[in-house]
Amino acid sequence: MTETTPLAPSTAEAAAATERLAAWVIGALTAIVIGGVTLVIYVPHGGHAGGSSWLPEINASLNGTAAVLLGTGYVLIRRRRIAAHRACMIAVFAASSLFLITYLIHHARVGSVPFHGAAWLRPVYLGLLVPHIVLAALVVPLALTTIHRAWRGRFDRHRRLARVTLPIWLYVSVSGVLVYVLFVNAPFFCFPCGIGFSRVHRGYGASHRSNQRSSGASTRPRSSSGSFKSSW
Repeated sequence: MTETTPLAPSTAEAAAATERLAAWVIGALTAIVIGGVTLVIYVPHGGHAGGSSWLPEINASLNGTAAVLLGTGYVLIRRRRIAAHRACMIAVFAASSLFLITYLIHHARVGSVPFHGAAWLRPVYLGLLVPHIVLAALVVPLALTTIHRAWRGRFDRHRRLARVTLPIWLYVSVSGVLVYVLFVNAPFFCFPCGIGFSRVHRGYGASHRSNQRSSGASTRPRSSSGSFKSSW
């Protein structure tokens, strides 16, 4: 007993130092991610949207994958399947990290792409996009801290923070898919005959893009409602 007692302050100090270091690393990574996204979107450059037209689809798929895995991970931990939950959450982190990489590559090529759509659709689009952007920035330190606490075995603190991180991360993933769907299909919502993704609308979009490419015109549809610079 007399030999182990003096070790307690030293152990506590080491743990506190580790937590401080982790906080600095997480803060630095958060700043790098937010700075990188801001840089590739808003710094002018001569990109061309056609050079990476497949990347938004990949991004939306990764967001959808993350949402499904987050829901699965929650169900698994509620059923006390800890090993499966751990594997699932590692997969979520991998999907979100891959999304960030492809997102940066895409916007490094095209910058900020304006939103072209009907005037009535803009509030819906912005209502999804603005919280998505704010919470996407917030979820970076939350997710990293939550994962760090689990890795360190601080499961009591991990659980408390995970109750906050999960719904935010889930909203960011789901809203990312919805923002993509609205952005890509915005011109189709301008039709007076109805709203949806019918074969007529899809056929019009395909033929319209084909005609524009053959004539050398821009592939971006024009709208009298103006444009909003989007993160897509």
